[in-house]
Amino acid sequence: MSLPTTGLPRAEVLARLNQLRAKDLAARGGRTFAYVYDPARPDIDELGHEVYASYLDVNGLDPTVFPSLLAMENDVVDITRRHLGSTTAVGSFTSGGTESIILAVKAARDRAGIERGQVVLPVTAHAAFQKACHYLGLEAVLVDVDPATFRAVPSLVAEAVTERTVLLVASAASYAHGVVDPVEEIAAIGLERGIPVHVDGCIGGWLLPYFRRLGVDVPAFDFRVPGVTSMSVDLHKYAYSPKGASVVLYDDAALRRKQFYACADWTGYTMINATVQSTKSGGPLAAAWAVLHAVGDDGYLELARQTLEATRRLVEGVAKVDGLRVLGEPEMALVAIASDSSDSAVDVFVLCDEMNARGWYVQPQLGYRGLPASMHLTLTASSDAVVDDLLVDLAVAVEAARGVTVGDASLLAAVQGLDPDSLGDDVLATLLPLAGIEPGEGLPERMAAINTLLEAMPMRLRERLLIEFLGLLFTPGDDADAR
Repeated sequence: MSLPTTGLPRAEVLARLNQLRAKDLAARGGRTFAYVYDPARPDIDELGHEVYASYLDVNGLDPTVFPSLLAMENDVVDITRRHLGSTTAVGSFTSGGTESIILAVKAARDRAGIERGQVVLPVTAHAAFQKACHYLGLEAVLVDVDPATFRAVPSLVAEAVTERTVLLVASAASYAHGVVDPVEEIAAIGLERGIPVHVDGCIGGWLLPYFRRLGVDVPAFDFRVPGVTSMSVDLHKYAYSPKGASVVLYDDAALRRKQFYACADWTGYTMINATVQSTKSGGPLAAAWAVLHAVGDDGYLELARQTLEATRRLVEGVAKVDGLRVLGEPEMALVAIASDSSDSAVDVFVLCDEMNARGWYVQPQLGYRGLPASMHLTLTASSDAVVDDLLVDLAVAVEAARGVTVGDASLLAAVQGLDPDSLGDDVLATLLPLAGIEPGEGLPERMAAINTLLEAMPMRLRERLLIEFLGLLFTPGDDADAR
Protein backbone atom coordinates (compact mmCIF):
# COMPACT_ATOMS: atom_id res chain seq x y z
CA MET A 1 0.00 0.00 0.00
CA SER A 2 1.39 3.38 -1.01
CA LEU A 3 1.10 6.56 1.00
CA PRO A 4 -1.87 8.61 -0.27
CA THR A 5 -0.77 11.50 -2.46
CA THR A 6 -3.28 13.72 -0.73
CA GLY A 7 -4.18 13.25 2.89
CA LEU A 8 -7.49 11.51 3.49
CA PRO A 9 -10.36 13.21 5.30
CA ARG A 10 -10.65 12.38 8.98
CA ALA A 11 -13.96 10.58 8.50
CA GLU A 12 -12.50 8.29 5.85
CA VAL A 13 -9.48 7.45 8.02
CA LEU A 14 -11.78 6.51 10.90
CA ALA A 15 -14.02 4.49 8.59
CA ARG A 16 -11.03 2.51 7.35
CA LEU A 17 -9.92 1.86 10.90
CA ASN A 18 -13.37 0.53 11.76
CA GLN A 19 -13.17 -1.73 8.72
CA LEU A 20 -9.78 -3.05 9.81
CA ARG A 21 -11.11 -3.77 13.30
CA ALA A 22 -14.12 -5.72 12.06
CA LYS A 23 -12.43 -9.10 12.65
CA ASP A 24 -10.76 -8.19 15.96
CA LEU A 25 -11.77 -9.95 19.14
CA ALA A 26 -14.09 -7.97 21.39
CA ALA A 27 -11.99 -6.33 24.10
CA ARG A 28 -15.06 -5.62 26.22
CA GLY A 29 -18.20 -7.58 27.05
CA GLY A 30 -16.68 -10.48 28.95
CA ARG A 31 -16.61 -13.08 26.15
CA THR A 32 -12.84 -12.91 25.52
CA PHE A 33 -11.00 -15.03 28.10
CA ALA A 34 -7.42 -14.11 27.21
CA TYR A 35 -5.35 -11.06 26.28
CA VAL A 36 -7.76 -8.41 27.63
CA TYR A 37 -8.76 -7.34 31.14
CA ASP A 38 -12.25 -5.92 31.37
CA PRO A 39 -13.40 -4.19 34.57
CA ALA A 40 -16.95 -3.82 33.22
CA ARG A 41 -16.74 -0.17 34.24
CA PRO A 42 -16.90 2.28 31.33
CA ASP A 43 -15.83 5.12 33.63
CA ILE A 44 -12.46 3.45 34.19
CA ASP A 45 -11.96 2.89 30.47
CA GLU A 46 -12.98 6.42 29.56
CA LEU A 47 -10.66 8.00 32.11
CA GLY A 48 -7.72 5.83 31.08
CA HIS A 49 -8.23 6.63 27.40
CA GLU A 50 -8.60 10.36 28.03
CA VAL A 51 -5.48 10.66 30.16
CA TYR A 52 -3.50 8.34 27.87
CA ALA A 53 -4.29 10.57 24.88
CA SER A 54 -3.44 13.75 26.80
CA TYR A 55 0.10 12.45 27.46
CA LEU A 56 0.78 10.80 24.09
CA ASP A 57 3.26 13.47 22.99
CA VAL A 58 5.08 13.70 26.33
CA ASN A 59 8.44 11.90 26.13
CA GLY A 60 9.56 9.80 29.08
CA LEU A 61 13.18 9.65 27.84
CA ASP A 62 14.52 12.23 30.31
CA PRO A 63 12.80 12.35 33.74
CA THR A 64 14.19 15.83 34.40
CA VAL A 65 12.46 17.39 31.38
CA PHE A 66 8.91 16.34 32.19
CA PRO A 67 8.75 16.32 35.99
CA SER A 68 5.09 15.32 35.99
CA LEU A 69 6.09 11.90 34.63
CA LEU A 70 8.77 11.52 37.30
CA ALA A 71 6.28 12.39 40.04
CA MET A 72 3.70 9.97 38.67
CA GLU A 73 6.22 7.14 38.32
CA ASN A 74 7.35 7.57 41.92
CA ASP A 75 3.70 7.53 43.01
CA VAL A 76 2.90 4.39 41.00
CA VAL A 77 5.98 2.56 42.30
CA ASP A 78 5.16 3.59 45.88
CA ILE A 79 1.56 2.38 45.58
CA THR A 80 2.71 -0.92 44.05
CA ARG A 81 5.46 -1.67 46.55
CA ARG A 82 3.14 -1.01 49.50
CA HIS A 83 0.58 -3.30 47.89
CA LEU A 84 3.28 -5.98 47.82
CA GLY A 85 4.46 -5.64 51.39
CA SER A 86 7.28 -3.10 51.30
CA THR A 87 7.80 0.56 52.09
CA THR A 88 11.47 0.50 51.07
CA ALA A 89 11.60 -1.33 47.73
CA VAL A 90 12.57 0.66 44.64
CA GLY A 91 11.46 0.11 41.08
CA SER A 92 10.63 1.33 37.61
CA PHE A 93 7.58 1.67 35.41
CA THR A 94 7.87 -0.43 32.24
CA SER A 95 5.91 -1.20 29.10
CA GLY A 96 4.78 -4.65 30.20
CA GLY A 97 5.62 -7.89 31.94
CA THR A 98 8.22 -8.97 29.40
CA GLU A 99 10.21 -5.75 29.81
CA SER A 100 9.95 -6.01 33.60
CA ILE A 101 11.22 -9.59 33.46
CA ILE A 102 14.06 -8.77 31.07
CA LEU A 103 15.21 -5.99 33.40
CA ALA A 104 15.06 -8.21 36.50
CA VAL A 105 17.07 -10.91 34.72
CA LYS A 106 19.61 -8.31 33.52
CA ALA A 107 20.01 -6.96 37.04
CA ALA A 108 20.66 -10.47 38.39
CA ARG A 109 23.11 -11.24 35.57
CA ASP A 110 25.10 -8.05 36.08
CA ARG A 111 25.11 -8.50 39.85
CA ALA A 112 26.63 -11.97 39.51
CA GLY A 113 29.13 -11.14 36.77
CA ILE A 114 29.24 -14.81 35.79
CA GLU A 115 30.04 -15.87 32.24
CA ARG A 116 27.06 -17.69 30.70
CA GLY A 117 25.06 -17.61 33.92
CA GLN A 118 22.00 -19.76 34.55
CA VAL A 119 18.43 -18.91 35.53
CA VAL A 120 16.54 -21.73 37.27
CA LEU A 121 12.92 -21.80 36.09
CA PRO A 122 9.97 -24.06 36.84
CA VAL A 123 8.56 -25.19 33.48
CA THR A 124 5.42 -23.23 34.38
CA ALA A 125 7.34 -19.92 34.60
CA HIS A 126 6.35 -17.50 31.86
CA ALA A 127 8.19 -17.91 28.56
CA ALA A 128 9.35 -14.29 28.91
CA PHE A 129 12.10 -15.59 31.21
CA GLN A 130 13.45 -17.82 28.45
CA LYS A 131 13.20 -14.86 26.08
CA ALA A 132 15.22 -12.78 28.56
CA CYS A 133 17.85 -15.50 28.78
CA HIS A 134 18.02 -15.68 24.98
CA TYR A 135 18.51 -11.93 24.68
CA LEU A 136 20.99 -11.65 27.54
CA GLY A 137 23.24 -14.63 26.85
CA LEU A 138 22.08 -16.73 29.79
CA GLU A 139 21.03 -20.36 30.07
CA ALA A 140 17.49 -21.18 31.14
CA VAL A 141 17.48 -24.29 33.35
CA LEU A 142 13.97 -25.78 33.29
CA VAL A 143 12.72 -27.71 36.32
CA ASP A 144 9.66 -29.96 36.34
CA VAL A 145 6.70 -29.17 38.60
CA ASP A 146 4.41 -31.35 40.68
CA PRO A 147 2.13 -33.07 38.10
CA ALA A 148 -0.88 -32.89 40.43
CA THR A 149 -0.60 -29.35 41.83
CA PHE A 150 1.40 -27.78 38.95
CA ARG A 151 3.51 -25.92 41.53
CA ALA A 152 7.28 -25.76 41.57
CA VAL A 153 9.02 -28.42 43.65
CA PRO A 154 11.61 -26.76 45.95
CA SER A 155 13.82 -29.85 46.14
CA LEU A 156 14.12 -29.95 42.34
CA VAL A 157 14.87 -26.23 42.28
CA ALA A 158 17.65 -26.77 44.84
CA GLU A 159 19.09 -29.66 42.81
CA ALA A 160 19.24 -27.44 39.70
CA VAL A 161 21.37 -24.77 41.40
CA THR A 162 25.02 -24.64 40.32
CA GLU A 163 27.91 -22.23 40.78
CA ARG A 164 26.66 -20.48 37.62
CA THR A 165 23.14 -19.81 38.89
CA VAL A 166 22.38 -16.08 38.90
CA LEU A 167 18.62 -16.11 39.61
CA LEU A 168 15.81 -18.32 40.93
CA VAL A 169 12.25 -17.73 39.74
CA ALA A 170 8.83 -18.42 41.25
CA SER A 171 5.38 -17.52 39.92
CA ALA A 172 2.54 -15.84 41.78
CA ALA A 173 0.64 -17.07 39.96
CA SER A 174 1.60 -19.18 36.97
CA TYR A 175 -0.27 -18.17 33.84
CA ALA A 176 -1.16 -21.64 32.59
CA HIS A 177 -2.78 -23.02 35.77
CA GLY A 178 -3.28 -20.06 38.12
CA VAL A 179 -1.40 -21.55 41.08
CA VAL A 180 1.15 -19.90 43.36
CA ASP A 181 4.56 -21.53 43.66
CA PRO A 182 6.00 -22.24 47.14
CA VAL A 183 7.75 -18.89 47.31
CA GLU A 184 8.85 -19.19 50.93
CA GLU A 185 10.75 -22.43 50.27
CA ILE A 186 12.32 -21.18 47.04
CA ALA A 187 13.30 -17.88 48.66
CA ALA A 188 14.92 -19.84 51.51
CA ILE A 189 17.07 -21.64 48.93
CA GLY A 190 18.08 -18.27 47.52
CA LEU A 191 18.99 -16.95 50.97
CA GLU A 192 21.03 -20.03 51.79
CA ARG A 193 22.94 -19.97 48.49
CA GLY A 194 23.22 -16.18 48.16
CA ILE A 195 21.16 -16.10 44.95
CA PRO A 196 18.52 -13.47 44.10
CA VAL A 197 14.93 -14.68 43.85
CA HIS A 198 12.44 -13.09 41.49
CA VAL A 199 8.71 -13.54 42.01
CA ASP A 200 6.77 -13.10 38.81
CA GLY A 201 3.57 -11.41 39.91
CA CYS A 202 2.84 -9.99 36.46
CA ILE A 203 -0.61 -11.54 36.35
CA GLY A 204 -1.25 -12.20 40.04
CA GLY A 205 0.67 -9.58 41.95
CA TRP A 206 -2.10 -6.99 41.94
CA LEU A 207 -5.10 -9.31 42.42
CA LEU A 208 -3.82 -11.89 44.93
CA PRO A 209 -3.61 -9.50 47.92
CA TYR A 210 -7.29 -8.65 47.36
CA PHE A 211 -8.21 -12.32 47.05
CA ARG A 212 -6.49 -12.91 50.39
CA ARG A 213 -8.59 -10.15 51.97
CA LEU A 214 -11.66 -11.89 50.54
CA GLY A 215 -10.80 -15.13 52.30
CA VAL A 216 -8.74 -17.04 49.75
CA ASP A 217 -5.87 -18.99 51.31
CA VAL A 218 -3.15 -17.30 49.25
CA PRO A 219 0.38 -18.47 50.13
CA ALA A 220 2.94 -15.83 51.08
CA PHE A 221 4.65 -14.57 47.94
CA ASP A 222 5.70 -10.92 48.17
CA PHE A 223 8.40 -8.80 49.84
CA ARG A 224 7.24 -9.98 53.26
CA VAL A 225 8.99 -13.27 52.43
CA PRO A 226 12.69 -13.18 53.37
CA GLY A 227 14.83 -13.83 50.32
CA VAL A 228 12.51 -12.31 47.70
CA THR A 229 14.73 -9.75 46.00
CA SER A 230 12.67 -8.61 43.02
CA MET A 231 9.11 -8.73 41.71
CA SER A 232 7.19 -7.86 38.57
CA VAL A 233 3.52 -6.86 38.44
CA ASP A 234 1.47 -5.69 35.49
CA LEU A 235 -0.95 -2.85 36.06
CA HIS A 236 -2.58 -3.34 32.66
CA LYS A 237 -3.94 -6.65 33.91
CA TYR A 238 -5.94 -6.63 37.15
CA ALA A 239 -5.31 -2.97 37.95
CA TYR A 240 -7.20 -2.36 34.68
CA SER A 241 -4.87 0.32 33.33
CA PRO A 242 -4.58 0.72 29.54
CA LYS A 243 -1.98 -1.51 27.89
CA GLY A 244 1.68 -0.74 28.37
CA ALA A 245 1.78 -0.56 32.18
CA SER A 246 3.97 -2.73 34.41
CA VAL A 247 6.27 -2.26 37.40
CA VAL A 248 9.50 -4.05 38.30
CA LEU A 249 10.53 -3.80 41.96
CA TYR A 250 13.75 -4.56 43.86
CA ASP A 251 14.29 -4.96 47.56
CA ASP A 252 17.33 -2.72 47.39
CA ALA A 253 18.65 0.09 45.23
CA ALA A 254 21.98 -1.61 44.57
CA LEU A 255 20.23 -4.40 42.67
CA ARG A 256 18.07 -1.97 40.72
CA ARG A 257 21.20 -0.05 39.73
CA LYS A 258 22.26 -3.11 37.72
CA GLN A 259 19.10 -2.66 35.67
CA PHE A 260 20.11 0.82 34.47
CA TYR A 261 22.14 1.53 31.34
CA ALA A 262 24.38 4.51 30.62
CA CYS A 263 26.53 5.38 27.60
CA ALA A 264 28.79 8.42 27.29
CA ASP A 265 31.04 6.87 24.62
CA TRP A 266 29.64 8.69 21.59
CA THR A 267 29.27 12.21 20.21
CA GLY A 268 25.77 13.01 21.45
CA TYR A 269 24.20 13.48 24.84
CA THR A 270 25.13 11.01 27.57
CA MET A 271 22.41 8.41 27.34
CA ILE A 272 21.03 7.09 30.61
CA ASN A 273 18.05 4.75 30.65
CA ALA A 274 16.24 3.24 33.60
CA THR A 275 14.47 0.70 31.36
CA VAL A 276 14.90 -0.93 27.96
CA GLN A 277 13.15 1.86 26.09
CA SER A 278 14.64 5.28 25.52
CA THR A 279 12.00 7.46 23.90
CA LYS A 280 8.57 6.43 25.16
CA SER A 281 5.18 8.04 25.38
CA GLY A 282 4.04 9.26 28.76
CA GLY A 283 0.54 7.99 27.94
CA PRO A 284 0.68 4.57 29.63
CA LEU A 285 2.22 5.93 32.84
CA ALA A 286 -0.19 8.84 33.14
CA ALA A 287 -3.17 6.56 32.43
CA ALA A 288 -2.02 4.03 35.03
CA TRP A 289 -1.57 6.77 37.64
CA ALA A 290 -5.04 8.14 36.89
CA VAL A 291 -6.79 4.75 36.98
CA LEU A 292 -5.12 3.74 40.25
CA HIS A 293 -6.25 6.94 41.93
CA ALA A 294 -9.74 6.85 40.42
CA VAL A 295 -10.53 3.25 41.41
CA GLY A 296 -8.96 3.28 44.87
CA ASP A 297 -8.55 0.43 47.32
CA ASP A 298 -12.26 -0.13 47.93
CA GLY A 299 -12.93 -0.12 44.20
CA TYR A 300 -10.26 -2.74 43.54
CA LEU A 301 -11.57 -4.89 46.37
CA GLU A 302 -15.01 -4.88 44.75
CA LEU A 303 -13.58 -5.71 41.32
CA ALA A 304 -11.67 -8.56 42.95
CA ARG A 305 -14.85 -9.80 44.64
CA GLN A 306 -16.63 -9.95 41.28
CA THR A 307 -13.68 -11.76 39.74
CA LEU A 308 -13.45 -14.24 42.60
CA GLU A 309 -17.17 -14.97 42.47
CA ALA A 310 -16.97 -15.66 38.73
CA THR A 311 -13.94 -17.91 39.20
CA ARG A 312 -15.59 -19.95 41.93
CA ARG A 313 -18.75 -20.43 39.86
CA LEU A 314 -16.70 -21.53 36.87
CA VAL A 315 -14.68 -24.07 38.87
CA GLU A 316 -17.82 -25.43 40.53
CA GLY A 317 -19.63 -25.58 37.19
CA VAL A 318 -16.83 -27.42 35.40
CA ALA A 319 -16.86 -30.06 38.14
CA LYS A 320 -20.46 -30.86 37.15
CA VAL A 321 -19.67 -31.36 33.44
CA ASP A 322 -19.07 -34.98 32.60
CA GLY A 323 -15.70 -35.40 30.92
CA LEU A 324 -13.96 -32.27 32.20
CA ARG A 325 -11.76 -31.34 35.16
CA VAL A 326 -9.95 -28.26 36.41
CA LEU A 327 -6.19 -28.74 36.61
CA GLY A 328 -4.84 -28.09 40.09
CA GLU A 329 -6.48 -25.80 42.63
CA PRO A 330 -6.05 -22.27 41.25
CA GLU A 331 -5.61 -19.43 43.74
CA MET A 332 -5.93 -16.95 40.88
CA ALA A 333 -8.61 -16.11 38.34
CA LEU A 334 -6.86 -18.36 35.83
CA VAL A 335 -8.47 -21.71 35.12
CA ALA A 336 -7.11 -24.58 33.00
CA ILE A 337 -9.74 -27.14 31.95
CA ALA A 338 -8.70 -30.57 30.67
CA SER A 339 -10.35 -33.81 29.70
CA ASP A 340 -11.16 -35.97 32.70
CA SER A 341 -8.50 -38.67 32.93
CA SER A 342 -11.26 -41.29 32.91
CA ASP A 343 -12.86 -39.85 29.78
CA SER A 344 -10.48 -39.20 26.91
CA ALA A 345 -13.38 -38.83 24.49
CA VAL A 346 -13.38 -35.05 24.89
CA ASP A 347 -10.53 -33.51 22.91
CA VAL A 348 -9.84 -30.10 24.48
CA PHE A 349 -8.66 -28.70 21.16
CA VAL A 350 -11.99 -29.61 19.58
CA LEU A 351 -13.71 -28.20 22.67
CA CYS A 352 -11.90 -24.88 22.20
CA ASP A 353 -13.17 -24.73 18.63
CA GLU A 354 -16.71 -25.48 19.76
CA MET A 355 -16.56 -22.71 22.37
CA ASN A 356 -15.12 -20.23 19.89
CA ALA A 357 -17.89 -21.13 17.44
CA ARG A 358 -20.37 -20.16 20.17
CA GLY A 359 -18.82 -16.72 20.58
CA TRP A 360 -16.39 -17.36 23.45
CA TYR A 361 -12.68 -16.83 22.97
CA VAL A 362 -10.81 -19.44 25.00
CA GLN A 363 -7.15 -20.34 24.68
CA PRO A 364 -5.78 -23.82 23.91
CA GLN A 365 -2.67 -24.88 25.84
CA LEU A 366 -0.62 -27.73 24.37
CA GLY A 367 0.49 -30.68 26.46
CA TYR A 368 4.06 -30.45 27.72
CA ARG A 369 6.48 -32.80 29.51
CA GLY A 370 3.70 -35.02 30.76
CA LEU A 371 1.38 -32.17 31.70
CA PRO A 372 -1.96 -32.44 29.87
CA ALA A 373 -3.32 -30.20 27.16
CA SER A 374 -5.96 -27.81 28.44
CA MET A 375 -8.34 -24.98 27.69
CA HIS A 376 -7.29 -21.76 29.45
CA LEU A 377 -9.61 -19.03 30.69
CA THR A 378 -8.51 -15.74 32.23
CA LEU A 379 -11.43 -14.33 34.23
CA THR A 380 -11.92 -10.66 35.04
CA ALA A 381 -14.56 -8.57 36.77
CA SER A 382 -16.65 -8.66 33.59
CA SER A 383 -16.80 -12.47 33.78
CA ASP A 384 -19.20 -12.28 36.73
CA ALA A 385 -22.07 -11.29 34.43
CA VAL A 386 -21.45 -13.95 31.77
CA VAL A 387 -19.96 -17.03 33.45
CA ASP A 388 -23.33 -18.73 33.90
CA ASP A 389 -24.05 -18.37 30.18
CA LEU A 390 -20.57 -19.70 29.44
CA LEU A 391 -21.24 -22.81 31.54
CA VAL A 392 -24.44 -23.49 29.62
CA ASP A 393 -22.57 -23.30 26.32
CA LEU A 394 -19.69 -25.33 27.75
CA ALA A 395 -21.99 -28.26 28.51
CA VAL A 396 -23.37 -28.13 24.97
CA ALA A 397 -19.88 -27.79 23.47
CA VAL A 398 -18.66 -30.85 25.40
CA GLU A 399 -21.40 -32.97 23.87
CA ALA A 400 -20.56 -31.61 20.42
CA ALA A 401 -16.88 -32.42 20.96
CA ARG A 402 -17.37 -35.82 22.57
CA GLY A 403 -15.89 -38.58 20.45
CA VAL A 404 -14.59 -36.23 17.75
CA THR A 405 -11.01 -36.96 16.73
CA VAL A 406 -8.71 -34.85 14.59
CA GLY A 407 -5.30 -35.30 13.04
CA ASP A 408 -3.87 -37.76 10.55
CA ALA A 409 -2.06 -40.52 12.46
CA SER A 410 0.59 -41.02 9.77
CA LEU A 411 1.28 -37.28 9.59
CA LEU A 412 1.53 -37.01 13.37
CA ALA A 413 4.01 -39.89 13.43
CA ALA A 414 6.02 -38.34 10.60
CA VAL A 415 6.46 -34.94 12.25
CA GLN A 416 7.53 -36.56 15.53
CA GLY A 417 10.55 -38.01 13.74
CA LEU A 418 11.69 -34.83 12.01
CA ASP A 419 14.96 -33.19 13.00
CA PRO A 420 14.07 -29.49 13.13
CA ASP A 421 17.67 -28.29 12.86
CA SER A 422 18.27 -30.22 9.65
CA LEU A 423 15.38 -28.60 7.79
CA GLY A 424 15.83 -25.53 5.60
CA ASP A 425 13.39 -22.65 5.54
CA ASP A 426 12.06 -23.82 2.18
CA VAL A 427 11.15 -27.19 3.69
CA LEU A 428 9.44 -25.47 6.60
CA ALA A 429 7.36 -23.44 4.18
CA THR A 430 6.10 -26.66 2.58
CA LEU A 431 5.07 -27.95 6.01
CA LEU A 432 2.70 -25.05 6.62
CA PRO A 433 -0.06 -26.34 4.28
CA LEU A 434 0.29 -29.79 5.86
CA ALA A 435 -0.46 -28.10 9.17
CA GLY A 436 -3.57 -26.54 7.66
CA ILE A 437 -2.02 -23.09 7.20
CA GLU A 438 -2.27 -21.67 3.72
CA PRO A 439 0.02 -18.69 2.99
CA GLY A 440 -1.99 -15.52 2.51
CA GLU A 441 -5.15 -16.96 4.04
CA GLY A 442 -4.44 -16.63 7.74
CA LEU A 443 -5.59 -19.22 10.25
CA PRO A 444 -8.70 -21.35 9.76
CA GLU A 445 -11.69 -20.87 12.06
CA ARG A 446 -11.20 -24.34 13.55
CA MET A 447 -7.73 -24.95 14.94
CA ALA A 448 -7.99 -28.40 16.56
CA ALA A 449 -6.16 -30.25 13.79
CA ILE A 450 -3.37 -27.65 13.73
CA ASN A 451 -2.97 -27.69 17.52
CA THR A 452 -2.87 -31.49 17.50
CA LEU A 453 -0.11 -31.43 14.89
CA LEU A 454 1.83 -28.71 16.73
CA GLU A 455 1.60 -30.71 19.97
CA ALA A 456 3.07 -33.76 18.23
CA MET A 457 6.07 -31.85 16.87
CA PRO A 458 9.43 -31.58 18.58
CA MET A 459 9.59 -28.24 20.39
CA ARG A 460 12.26 -26.81 18.11
CA LEU A 461 10.28 -27.74 14.99
CA ARG A 462 7.17 -26.11 16.42
CA GLU A 463 9.12 -22.94 17.15
CA ARG A 464 10.66 -22.80 13.68
CA LEU A 465 7.34 -23.47 11.97
CA LEU A 466 5.59 -20.72 13.92
CA ILE A 467 8.43 -18.30 13.13
CA GLU A 468 7.96 -19.13 9.46
CA PHE A 469 4.23 -18.44 9.81
CA LEU A 470 4.90 -15.17 11.64
CA GLY A 471 7.17 -14.08 8.82
CA LEU A 472 4.36 -14.70 6.34
CA LEU A 473 1.96 -12.65 8.46
CA PHE A 474 4.28 -9.66 8.60
CA THR A 475 4.83 -9.36 4.87
CA PRO A 476 3.95 -5.95 3.42
CA GLY A 477 1.88 -5.88 0.25
CA ASP A 478 -1.54 -5.13 -1.13
CA ASP A 479 -4.21 -5.81 1.44
CA ALA A 480 -7.71 -5.74 0.11
CA ASP A 481 -9.14 -5.54 3.63
CA ALA A 482 -7.27 -2.29 4.24
CA ARG A 483 -8.71 -0.51 1.20
